[in-house]
Formats: sequence, C-alpha cells, structure tokens
Amino acid sequence: MESIKIGLLGFGTVGKGTYDVLKRNQEEIKRRAGRGIEVTRIAVRDIAKARSGLGEAGASIPVDTDGAALVDDPKVDIVVETIGGTGIARDLVLRAIRNGKHVVTANKALLAVHGSEIFEAASQRGVMVAFEAAVAGGVPIIKALREGLTANRIEWIAGIINGTTNFILSSMRERGVDFATALADAQRLGYAETDPTFDIEGVDAAHKVTIMSAIAFGVPVQFERAHIEGISKLDSIDIRYAEELGYRIKLLGIARRAATGIELRVHPTLIPSKRLLANVEGAMNAIVVQGDAVGATLYYGKGAGAEPTASAVVADLVDVTRLHTADPHNRVPHLAFQPDRLSDTPILPIDEITSSYYLRLRVADVTGVLANITRILADRDISIDALLQKESEEVSVDGRSETDIVLVTHETIEKNVNVAIALIEALDTVKGAVTKLRMESLN
Repeated sequence: MESIKIGLLGFGTVGKGTYDVLKRNQEEIKRRAGRGIEVTRIAVRDIAKARSGLGEAGASIPVDTDGAALVDDPKVDIVVETIGGTGIARDLVLRAIRNGKHVVTANKALLAVHGSEIFEAASQRGVMVAFEAAVAGGVPIIKALREGLTANRIEWIAGIINGTTNFILSSMRERGVDFATALADAQRLGYAETDPTFDIEGVDAAHKVTIMSAIAFGVPVQFERAHIEGISKLDSIDIRYAEELGYRIKLLGIARRAATGIELRVHPTLIPSKRLLANVEGAMNAIVVQGDAVGATLYYGKGAGAEPTASAVVADLVDVTRLHTADPHNRVPHLAFQPDRLSDTPILPIDEITSSYYLRLRVADVTGVLANITRILADRDISIDALLQKESEEVSVDGRSETDIVLVTHETIEKNVNVAIALIEALDTVKGAVTKLRMESLN
C-alpha cells in the first residue's frame, strides 16, 4: 500500500524530532499503521538550518518557505503543524482543513484559543485534527481522556503540566533559594526560555487544562474564562511553612465539576506531601484524573523535549493513517463527545469556587491580635483547620516585635475568604498584605 505523505510546517525542536523518530522507527511504525508514513515536504523560515537537520538522508525532501503551498499541495495527505502561536498557524491549519487534509498539531495555544473554530471546520469537512502532543508532551493524556476513560463521568482533573515551573518550585524547596535564583538556574540549564512569561505566569498550563476540560466535560474550549495565576510572586517562606504543615506547593491546572458549573483554574496549590502528585519533581509532568467508575488514575512522564513530544505527534500520525479512509461519523470526536452534544455548562468565576486556604500574615506581637482575626473569619463562616505561629527576627518601626501567623482553613467559598482578607488587612496590628494560596486534598 502506498505510503501516507506528510507535510511539516516548521522544523524546530518538535518538527525535527518528529522527522527523526519517523526515520529511525519507520519499519516499526509501518507495522503498526499498516502502511508507511513519510515526510515529503517541509516549509520553514530558515531553509539552511532545516537542510542541516535533515542531513544526507533527507536531501531529496523539498524544503521552502511557502507554508500555503505546502497545505495546498495535493500530494500531501496530512499536515503536521509545529510552528506554534495563534497567528499564521491558525490560518494554515484552517486552510489545510478546507483543502480536505488531516492535521496533527502540538500547538496548545492554537487549540485553547481557536479550538472551537478549528474543530467545527474539521467536522464539516470530514477530516481529523489530532493533538496528543499539545498537552504534556509524551504523556498520552488526551487519548486516555478521549478513549480510555470514555465509560466514566470525569469528576476532576489536577495536573502538573508545565515542566519549567515544576523545576523552579523543586529548586526552591530542595535548595531553599528564592524564585529569581531558581528561575535563573532554570534558564541556564535550558528548562526556561529567555522570556519565560508564558510558563511562570501560568498561561501555558492554562492552555493545556482548557483543552483537557473540554474533553473531560464535553464543553467548548474556553480559555478566556480560565483563572490564571503564576508563580512569579511566590515567596520561598511559604514553601518552607507549607513543608512544616505537611504540604508541598505545585503549580496545578485544575478542572472540576461543581454543583453550579465547572471550575477551570491554574495557580500555585498546596498538596498534602503524601500524595503522589506532590512528589513529582524536576521538569516532569503528572496528571491525576478522577472518574466515577475507575477512581483516580495517574499519568506521568516528560512533558516537553524533542522526542517525547515527537512520540505523541507520531502516535497521532499512526492513528490518522489507520482511520484515513474511515467514515468520518465513525471516528472518535475531537472533544470525545459528539459535536452536537456539547454542553453549555458554565465556567465558574474564581469567586465562586470552593477550596481550603493557606493564609499567611505578619502581625504585631500584641495581645488580642489572633482573637480579632479568628472573629473575622468566623463571621464569614470560615473555620480554622490548623495554625502555625513563627516569631520574626524583624522589628517594626515602633519597636514592637512581629510574628508570622499561618492559618489553614476548612473548605469555604472563595468570595468569603476575599472579604475576610480585606477586613484582616484593615486591622492596625496586621502588617502588609495577606498571602493567600489555595489547597487541594486530591482525595
């Protein structure tokens, strides 16, 4: 049987990794797919760099800078988009779909922002858009959610889905360094970009959890409704206090069913140190999915890098090749649920979520301070689960010693906590802002 012809848009880390894996494992892939899969055209910005990466074995593959010509080429069966971003990538993916070509992409930003438009276009044209590599690199979480857990009503997802931030948090905990030092180390070692904003501010993780939430709950992708907080303002003292309380802090992407909607959020989170997710260190990714039938399942592995991501891209290529001639109505839907059966369940604003909270405040060491704070919390139906008091070496301008108080609350609604914090910060004995971090038991 004739090989499936692949057009690569981009030949950077993921594009070259995909080419290398296809070349190295071509016989094994052919045995699995039932036919060969070969790269027959590449569009890039830097032709010389791509030629160097292809080597002598790829000397016969046409390489140019015309992405539009590639997606228009009738000889190309599947377009693999590895450009990134939401501009030209969107235009070329939609153009490929209009041309009746299947698309494989590793572009989480594209799908989180424009996924509904892209999936609708693909459904109308009867082609597939495969995106396993868009979330957690080589960890097959998309296939698990779309197919492996299809019998389950998914209750929640919680994941460490950005390796850069996990590496930074691991360094801060293990070495006791501050955020700036840990970030500089991550950049020096190649775990963080020169401009790390998308990673450290939680945007990358939000793209990924948005995609997972759509598949898990059968809703449209709604990145604009996700609540996003990063780790750039996280203080190393909170990592230390969390350890004393039996917790570790991780940047989590969380999607959860609630009584009145869906929680969709990314933020630093305290997790009990005995949980498996709390012990995922370095640049690794891990995702826990809670289903009503199967219970909790854990997916762990490398979330980035040339070949881990290429592993997912090639797996998608094999799937698309197998289903290339199948009736479109008998394929797995892009978001697991049939397109006309997606739900309009609302995404809850962050004020409406329910969580436990870690609150740290600096107070003057005088009688009655704690009583005033606990009264404010009690008036808002917020009960205290644990308390930690630490003497500070600092002395205030009026000569009084100061104390750090850390409170852990039972579950409550976020808006109640925010009101209580505003009242606490208004007390004369409270110095500066209250630090608030959310907590998840992951039971």
